[in-house]
Amino acid sequence: MIFVDEARIFVKAGDGGNGCESHYRDKRMRHPRPDGGDGGNGGNIVLLADKRIHTLLDFRYKQHYKADKGGHGSSKGKNGRTGKDCVLRVPVGTLVRDNETRLLIKDLTKDQQTVIVAKGGAGGIGNARRKFTVPPHKGEERVLALELKLIADVGFIGFPNAGKSTLISSISKVKSKIANYPFTTKQPILGFVQADDFDFVVADLPGIIEGAHKGKGLGDRFLKHAERTKILVHVIDMAGTECRDPLDDYAKILHEIEAYGERLSVKHRIVAANKMDLAGAAENLDRFRKRYPGEILPISAASREGVDDLVDELVKALCSESSPEK
Repeated sequence: MIFVDEARIFVKAGDGGNGCESHYRDKRMRHPRPDGGDGGNGGNIVLLADKRIHTLLDFRYKQHYKADKGGHGSSKGKNGRTGKDCVLRVPVGTLVRDNETRLLIKDLTKDQQTVIVAKGGAGGIGNARRKFTVPPHKGEERVLALELKLIADVGFIGFPNAGKSTLISSISKVKSKIANYPFTTKQPILGFVQADDFDFVVADLPGIIEGAHKGKGLGDRFLKHAERTKILVHVIDMAGTECRDPLDDYAKILHEIEAYGERLSVKHRIVAANKMDLAGAAENLDRFRKRYPGEILPISAASREGVDDLVDELVKALCSESSPEK
């Protein structure tokens, strides 16, 4: 499945139906009686958040949407039918903006949450209610900008080939693409973790490089998905298999996060010192702890060493984040 997190669409709500101008006559009536019915209202354009949908791909192929028009009124006081709404299903976590003003219309963060983005036009009034008919209204139309920000409890961030994909595959049911070369993961991947009686969602975000907060390597588009997470796990290649110093890697990641914005920099962070089964990792970990004392968990995603301890720590942190005192 191709992951698309941005789209632009044109929506047009249905126009109202015409009111009817009609008169009832029979041989006993001296003057005819007006009996024209009202026109029906046009259908609305509705966006519906659906947890079964994970991408905005469909809106890249079809970008114009219209709702049904209202039916016309008729004689004998019969009103026109209401136009059918056009319901567009989008992923949970979709931000809906007016494309021209960039104002936020709705942030759809819950399953089955809805928002009317274009209201159908009111139907015309027939002469049964008024002396003269009143014309119908046009349905609203606008261009919408859709932006998807994934909703996950935990986000894995780090440099390319740090072992994030291997780690998410080892703790969840998802099978992320894994290979011994950088940029294997080109789109965010969600995994569902079951830990005893506690379940949570993790996001494997594509590797971050220097300048990511400015959009280098599409980094800003990937960092935005980390905004929704409660906890960030910094996955560090402690063995330095890519000829990089793990201390420098961590410093650069911290810089990118702080430069991107406050919403990321204040999040709870856990450092996962990965690839501890390889040569040189233990020495680098000692240096790392001297410069960055704090919550550091040595693991090996490949051999699963320390992975269960990491999951336990994530459960504790998530329970703390969701406690009433928070």
